[in-house]
Amino acid sequence: MSLWRLFAAALLAASAWAQTAAPEQPLPFSHKVHAGTLKVQCKLCHPNPDPGEMMTVVGAAKCMQCHSAIKTESPYIQKLAAFAKNDREIRWARVYQIPDFVRFSHRAHLASGNTCQECHGQVAQRDQLFREVNLSMGGCMDCHRAKKASLDCLFCHDQQAD
Repeated sequence: MSLWRLFAAALLAASAWAQTAAPEQPLPFSHKVHAGTLKVQCKLCHPNPDPGEMMTVVGAAKCMQCHSAIKTESPYIQKLAAFAKNDREIRWARVYQIPDFVRFSHRAHLASGNTCQECHGQVAQRDQLFREVNLSMGGCMDCHRAKKASLDCLFCHDQQAD
């Protein structure tokens, strides 16, 4: 990708960034209850697969390890149980999306001491998640500067021929 295209993409991404309303999800899920009140750790539901770089969301069967006995009368838990019974994937709407031209690793960020909250906001205080942290190129660069991380373009962007 040429530097001009990279610059144009960065400008577009920065101008498009804004706090957004919570996307509609297939089932209600409160991070405030699970991560806040119950103190469930992020990695329990969002494991980093080895050797993958992106975090994942566990399937409904993992949720049912607790919910087979908790709130079983809830129509939402019954819907969750149906997903698990039929081995169907819950298609959660993503709140944050990294562009394809950005090379990003949750593993590297966690290994260097970053917390989930630095990029994803105060999820333990939210019933519904929304984009509350600026993950545009400018937002990432501000963090890289503050943490003295690499500012080399090729650290996060693949070099591609035009």
